[in-house]
Amino acid sequence: MGKIDKNKQQKRTSLLETAFGLFTSRGIHNTSISNIVESAGVAKGTFYLYFKDKYDIRNKLIAHKASEVFRRADEALQKQDFSKFEEDAVYEEKVVFLADNIINQFAEDKTLLRFISKKLDWGMFKNVFTADGADCYDIYDAVFQGDNDTYENPEIMVYMIIELVSATCYNAVLIEEPVPIETLKPYIFRTVRQIMQSHLIKK
Repeated sequence: MGKIDKNKQQKRTSLLETAFGLFTSRGIHNTSISNIVESAGVAKGTFYLYFKDKYDIRNKLIAHKASEVFRRADEALQKQDFSKFEEDAVYEEKVVFLADNIINQFAEDKTLLRFISKKLDWGMFKNVFTADGADCYDIYDAVFQGDNDTYENPEIMVYMIIELVSATCYNAVLIEEPVPIETLKPYIFRTVRQIMQSHLIKK
């Protein structure tokens, strides 16, 4: 990446991080584009080089933050040894590991959970998997690499799992309802496995 491209990336990242701080502290309706550019220390024209309006930066920010969550989970996944599991169970265990890691990230950063959760509709889900020029399908490939079985509509399957994890952990993490998240986890993971098994096509 050249110096000019690097500077552009830094400005875009600065705008995203500044907007995140303002949106989560003041709310999107009480945050103006002027607030964002002033806090980021850039000209208003610079904002419009990257974003259409504050709702566009919000959507891109959700995708950006969600992509970071998935990347961190994938980095942790790559350090794990799944050789102790039966071949047929490896893929489920990898997805459960990713889900557990993502839940733990949300539990450690409740502001992030409030910002991302319940906003991953289908369009946003597609944006997450292509956020920041990085193809998050690499994570999917890393999980299912070498799989001799196939999954019916795997994209829908992954989306359903993401929806399940983000929706069910929301209240459990924030207010420990209906139960604390550690109590809820086994039920979440059991359901994740059931979703995967229901999409599995045996050859």
